[in-house]
Amino acid sequence: MYQLKDFGSYMAGGRVHMVSGRPIETIQFTPTTPYQHDPNGHHLVEHAYVQYFVPQERNSEPPVVLVHGGGMTGSMWETTPDGRPGWLHLLLKQGFEVHVVDNVERGRAGWHPGIWAGEPVVRTMEEAWSLFRIGPKVGFASRTPFPGQRFPLSHLEGLCRLFVPRWTSTLDCQAAALAQVLSDLGGAHVICHSQGAQVVFSAAEHCRGSIRQITALEPSGLPEDDASAMEVPIKMVFGDFTNTTPVWRALIDRCESFAHKSGSDVSWLDLAEAGLPGHSHMMMMDEGNEHVLSQVSKFDDCVPG
Repeated sequence: MYQLKDFGSYMAGGRVHMVSGRPIETIQFTPTTPYQHDPNGHHLVEHAYVQYFVPQERNSEPPVVLVHGGGMTGSMWETTPDGRPGWLHLLLKQGFEVHVVDNVERGRAGWHPGIWAGEPVVRTMEEAWSLFRIGPKVGFASRTPFPGQRFPLSHLEGLCRLFVPRWTSTLDCQAAALAQVLSDLGGAHVICHSQGAQVVFSAAEHCRGSIRQITALEPSGLPEDDASAMEVPIKMVFGDFTNTTPVWRALIDRCESFAHKSGSDVSWLDLAEAGLPGHSHMMMMDEGNEHVLSQVSKFDDCVPG
């Protein structure tokens, strides 16, 4: 158990967007309340929503910032699909101050129609099953997972209820909002997942000195240039079954190449090799997630490997 000294939320980043030339429409606020709605004017857009938690018995480490992956929100860190404590609660129990991000166009950050290129992408259960390496594609209908898989299989729908539409064209504004979060904190450990790692790497270029370490859980994006310019230690963490699809084999190859050529301190944690086999792409939700976190939250253990 733990007690909170403080918790709350704030917005970070964003800009004012001007809309003009749109028709005024009569809308129904409720079935009995019509209203003349004028969409023209100034709108606040492209900000992140951040919820923060400070435990009563806070440790001496910098805050931890949790950054979600693609098609997800900060809710992915709160509670596992089968109701166990998520990494947010486990980190608070360890005494860390934690800031949980809902980035631009996700969750409570909200979104504005028509300002980003392309259509939003929505993930299916079938895609989650195979892309998150819960089981082989042919095993979805029968719910037959990979042998030894640690994802709480009977709660697959609980995971999929966390999915939200996401755009693939919002990297720059997501990075700008996250850079504002990190700059305001003035020094933080960052744990990011999947597409969220690309956002963190991009944000790091704009807030040098504000990140103590980046822990990238199976990053799907990498820094464009040699990470030495970032001067931030990076720990890459990978689960099991990564040799099951061409997508994951190619991603591992890219990450290994980056780690070998990078001038920064890049360490590599393979959970299966570390004695924690069976973990999916959603390692923070798998059974035994507390053991994974015990490895991930060793923030002073980022030695080139």
